[in-house]
Amino acid sequence: MDTFSSMIIGAVDQIKNAVVKIDIFKTINGKIRPAGSGSGFIFSSDGLIFTNSHVVDGAEKIMVSLLNENEIEAALVGKDPDTDLAILKIYTQGYSVAKLGDSGALQIGQFVIAIGNPYGYQHTVTTGVVSALGRTLQTQSGRFVDNVIQSDAALNPGNSGGPMINTDGEVIGVNTAVIQGAQGLSFSVDINTAKEIARQLIRDGKVFKAYLGLQLQDVPLNERVRQHHKLPNHEGIFITHIEPNTPASRSQLMEGDIIVSFNGKPVRNSNELFKALTTRDILRITDISVIRHTELLNFIVVPVEKKA
Repeated sequence: MDTFSSMIIGAVDQIKNAVVKIDIFKTINGKIRPAGSGSGFIFSSDGLIFTNSHVVDGAEKIMVSLLNENEIEAALVGKDPDTDLAILKIYTQGYSVAKLGDSGALQIGQFVIAIGNPYGYQHTVTTGVVSALGRTLQTQSGRFVDNVIQSDAALNPGNSGGPMINTDGEVIGVNTAVIQGAQGLSFSVDINTAKEIARQLIRDGKVFKAYLGLQLQDVPLNERVRQHHKLPNHEGIFITHIEPNTPASRSQLMEGDIIVSFNGKPVRNSNELFKALTTRDILRITDISVIRHTELLNFIVVPVEKKA
C-alpha cells in the first residue's frame, strides 16, 4: 500500500471509535418520531460529545449510535447557537476518546480528513486541504460564526458535528456547514474555540461572549511592516466587513485594517481575539491596534455583551 493511503488509514483508525451518529426525535402528530440526524465525537473519558447546535435544536429525545452499533440515549449539557456547538453526555462504556489537537498550529495547504455520517451512511471519510483560516461564516439563520476553518474536504447533510482531523488523528475542527450552491467549500469551527465553548457550557451551562461586530480572516503580516513597527506577531486578523450599528462601526476601525493587538496584548488570530472577548471585564473602553496600509494605528472600542 502507498504511504499516503497508509497515513490516512492510520489517522482514521485512531479516532473512528470516538465518532458517533446522532438521531433526534420530536413529537409529530402526537407521537415521538425521527426528526433528523447528524454526527458527533466523544472527547472526554466521562462520555462528553461535541456536535452542532443545529443538529439537536428542538430535540425532545437524542439517541447516539457508537461504531459497535450500541445505541444510547444522550443528555444535552448545553449549546451555543452562535458557534453552532453543543455538548451531549452519554452514560455507557465501550468507546474510545478523540484526541483534541491545536488548531492554532494549522497552516493553509495542510492536509485534513473529515469523518461523519452523511445521509446516514456511518463513518464516511473524505479528505482535502485547509483553504483558509480564521474565517467568519454567516449561517443560513443569519448568525455569524467566528474562527471557522475553510477546507475542500467534502461535507454533506449528516456530516454536521463530526470531527475534522489532521494526519496525526487529532481533532482540529468541528464540521459545521456547507455553503449551499458553492462548489467544494466546507467549514469547521476550530477546535481551540470549541474547547473554550465546552469549558463554559460544562461549568455554567451557557456561554459569555462580548461582541465587536467584525467579520474576520487570519492573514500573515508583511515582514517589512512587521519589522518596521517591531511587532512580535507574524500574523494578524484582517477585517473583511464591519456590521452596522455595532461597537466596531462606532469606532475608527475600517474594513481592510489588520488587527495586531487587543486590550494591550498582541493577537495573532481570531481565536486569540475570541478568548479575549470571553471575560466580563472586557465590557469597557478597550484599546485596539491595527495595521492600515503600512501604518500602525491605535484606537479604542467598547465591546458589548452578545445576547443569546
